[in-house]
Amino acid sequence: MDRKPTQECGSGLSRRTLIKSATVGALAAGIGSQTALADGHAAPNAIKHGFTVGEFEVATLLAGTRAVESPQNIFGMNVSADEFDAVSAANFLPSDIAQFFFTPTVVRAGDEVVLFDTGLNAAGVTAPLVAAGIQPSDVTIVVLTHMHGDHIGGLLMEDGSPTFANARYVTGQVEYDAWAKLGNERFDQKVRPFAENMTFLGDGGSVVSGITAHAAFGHTPGHMAYRLESGGEQLMLIADAANHYLWSVGFPDWEVKFDQDKAAAAQTRKALFGMLAADRVPFVGFHMPFPGLGYVEARPDDRFHYVPVSYQLML
Repeated sequence: MDRKPTQECGSGLSRRTLIKSATVGALAAGIGSQTALADGHAAPNAIKHGFTVGEFEVATLLAGTRAVESPQNIFGMNVSADEFDAVSAANFLPSDIAQFFFTPTVVRAGDEVVLFDTGLNAAGVTAPLVAAGIQPSDVTIVVLTHMHGDHIGGLLMEDGSPTFANARYVTGQVEYDAWAKLGNERFDQKVRPFAENMTFLGDGGSVVSGITAHAAFGHTPGHMAYRLESGGEQLMLIADAANHYLWSVGFPDWEVKFDQDKAAAAQTRKALFGMLAADRVPFVGFHMPFPGLGYVEARPDDRFHYVPVSYQLML
């Protein structure tokens, strides 16, 4: 990624470095309390992870995590158990259980506070949001990448009132129309009430300056990814284009139970990760291991390798 020349400060540190340090420090101040999982294991202490992309302040938010047994009932449904077990073992993963993560992203973009997806419920998304120094009332735009329950679940509080009282809403036109036509109790309850305050985008549409929608269909009929661009830096929010860092990112042709159009979803993964690998752009995956940030490198036969972010986005 190209970087603009930095303006030097009198201390010898660049203005960019000082801004980065202050931002990351502020976003990293809140730590959530440890919670127990159903199987007795402990969830991670950190519930948000802050960094910057150019002038954008970004935080990924851990809105939930749980263990799921028999993951081949979900991932790699079109390969043999022997292949699934061998690939898992080679990558130091058990093949009989997996850990799921649910990770919305919030972006401060000028005067706008943009939240991408809302998790399973309001409590799950508001706790890490507050840890990142943002009250629900501060959110000005809620972007829904698609209409699955773990992305729309936090739109309403338990009493039925909007969780983000001052927000307007953005989603893909194709996605909204597909769910509105089919009818779905959760969609009707959580999303349809906001239709009059909703903006609908197509491929290439803009949420705000520097945040652009990208068609990533297959997981759902109108599933969208979003590219952030600021100050010569980029980040892609891929939502559920891939649901696991090995079984989906590494093997895009492996079928995923939750992909509505499995062939289209596989093509989306190959095209998306091919682009990210070629351009060396980091991405956030809603279901990647928290904090959900990584890169991909291309491997032979339309396969990819996930490389978790370490300190790159702190520099």
